[in-house]
Amino acid sequence: MNIGQASAASGVSAKMIRYYEGIGLIPMAGRTEAGYRVYTAADVNTLRFVRRARDLGMPIERIRLLVGLWQDRARSSGDVKRIALEHVSELRTKIAELTAMCEALEGLAHACHGDHRPDCPILEDLEAGGRQARTRAGRRRRVDADQGVSSEAA
Repeated sequence: MNIGQASAASGVSAKMIRYYEGIGLIPMAGRTEAGYRVYTAADVNTLRFVRRARDLGMPIERIRLLVGLWQDRARSSGDVKRIALEHVSELRTKIAELTAMCEALEGLAHACHGDHRPDCPILEDLEAGGRQARTRAGRRRRVDADQGVSSEAA
């Protein structure tokens, strides 16, 4: 099959197929006498494998390791599991970082009146590089504690 057919069958764009070939993630496709790429069913299976790994957010080098293990029938499933769990750990770290960003932005949006006034805590925080928000949050927790109010309720 040609690159368009391989793309349709695998869900990987023709541009990405060429890129994956170029970096050696997948083997170079065979060529016709006219120079067109020709893909086999095995090539399409590899592309589907890569696509699924990318859908799970795996970086190219981790996918390269997994493709190698997938093609090695003498592999240890423990190696595959270790790679998967390393990725899970990295995803959980990213989730925590994204959650912290959301909470910071929600706090800033809550502090902003969102009316006709020009003062805006969101812009002030961005200008201060986040220093003011951390200082204000610390002050707010101290004031809330002095008043016997939980920070979550404030």
